Amino acid sequence: MNAPLRSHAVPAATAALDLAVVIPIKDEAGTLDELTRRILAVCAEHSLPLREVILVDDGSTDGSWAEIERLAAERPKLRGLRLRRNFGKATALDLGIREAQAAVVVTMDADLQDDPAELPRFMAEIATGLDVVSGWKQIRHDPAHKTLPSRLFNLVTAKVSGVPLHDFNCGFKAYRREVFTDIRLYGELHRFVPLLAHGLGFEVGELVVTHHPRRHGKSKYGLQRLLRGAVDLLTVLTITRYDQRPGHLFGGAGVAIGAAGALILFYLFCLKVFAGELIGHRPLLQLAILLVIVGVQTVLFGMLAELINARTRPVESGNLIRARTGGPGE
Repeated sequence: MNAPLRSHAVPAATAALDLAVVIPIKDEAGTLDELTRRILAVCAEHSLPLREVILVDDGSTDGSWAEIERLAAERPKLRGLRLRRNFGKATALDLGIREAQAAVVVTMDADLQDDPAELPRFMAEIATGLDVVSGWKQIRHDPAHKTLPSRLFNLVTAKVSGVPLHDFNCGFKAYRREVFTDIRLYGELHRFVPLLAHGLGFEVGELVVTHHPRRHGKSKYGLQRLLRGAVDLLTVLTITRYDQRPGHLFGGAGVAIGAAGALILFYLFCLKVFAGELIGHRPLLQLAILLVIVGVQTVLFGMLAELINARTRPVESGNLIRARTGGPGE
């Protein structure tokens, strides 16, 4: 993993990478004016090639859309998109990212806890060759009932995934546009884009970012989202580890289940043959038979998954790196 702390200077290579900032919005009307003004000011101050700021209204009910329309009319680089109802942060981000045309896409929250002054540092990290730069809110200004579950979630995710990031929940991230060629966001998968990108072979790094206390609105993060995130973590692990070999996942599980059933049957066989005990009335016999049947079915399911995978899953285009070729005579 990339070292998180580097110089604030923006390499000259950044000039070749234009930038789009995508911001999902749910009831954040009070922050949008200041947030967009600060983004534009930072980009102008550091000569960042900002192409657009895309504000995605995810079913707000507080007048956020009216504020987006007003700001977009006043500031040419602002663009507003609106979902007809609340579809969730992942859907809003996916929509904004698909609409963005820049080489680099930065996502950030609209609550002013993410500092636009970090944009030059994100661009500097991308310019070094990284494909994904994930923010790390090393010092957080949130109540304990928010930070403790988040820290537990981050610790578990890093351990089971093998990707040693400190803060998967941070919405402040930078991506090269091609990362999303083969990644689509839904559910809570926006938290796991670094894992998905790492699984596709992209270079992932981390950057310590400043985190400010919330001044407007209220946090949307709670126990329900934590539980949904845990389920999505299982989805991501399945996708990243077994997408090209589903037979190993289902076959391994099937063999383990069937083997457990076979061992129980062998134990019962020994009781019957060597001890003369009756086994026909034992619930353990029914359990053993069930385990063997389920094990065989799971192995067959894995074989079917392999057949489907072989016919429908070419190597993702995001995994393809093409060599640069010179012109005639070079």
